[in-house]
Amino acid sequence: MPTTPRPGTSSDIQRLTAGVCIIHLIRNTFRYASRKYWDQISRDLKPVYSAPTIAAAETARDEFLDSWGRAYPAIRTLWMNAWAEFVPFLDYDLEIRRVLCSTNAIESLNARFRRAVRARGHFPTEQAAMKTLYLVVRSLDPKGTGQTRWTMRWKPALNAFAITFADRMPAAEDH
Repeated sequence: MPTTPRPGTSSDIQRLTAGVCIIHLIRNTFRYASRKYWDQISRDLKPVYSAPTIAAAETARDEFLDSWGRAYPAIRTLWMNAWAEFVPFLDYDLEIRRVLCSTNAIESLNARFRRAVRARGHFPTEQAAMKTLYLVVRSLDPKGTGQTRWTMRWKPALNAFAITFADRMPAAEDH
């Protein structure tokens, strides 16, 4: 019998980000519904992805599908097919879920890396390639002050990461 990886293992995170991006799942839900119902659907869907436990999420999902599944059967199919990949997302604390819910930040950074490498063409040394990638990262925050909204969003998540993955997080005194 296969064992379930503990939340946060690399295979679990890869499966989560590669399988179902929560934002894309929600967007696809709206794609199947009439625009005039989007506000109602949004309100009814929030308890599903913000549920504290899997059981609560299943209950909220069933209530959501009871409300909207008859009118829009494609929504029911979408959520039932994606449920197995969605459930690992619920194993994380709510603070961690807020930063994991979308792969958009990762995709954006990778696109910037690809653009910088493509513009350069080739690198004479590994150090030159690393310097280019470093400069791309620095260009995201040229003043080095950080954006306040990002800091406010990441502080609770960093605390949750430190508790959940204490064995893998470097101690503060090491830095």
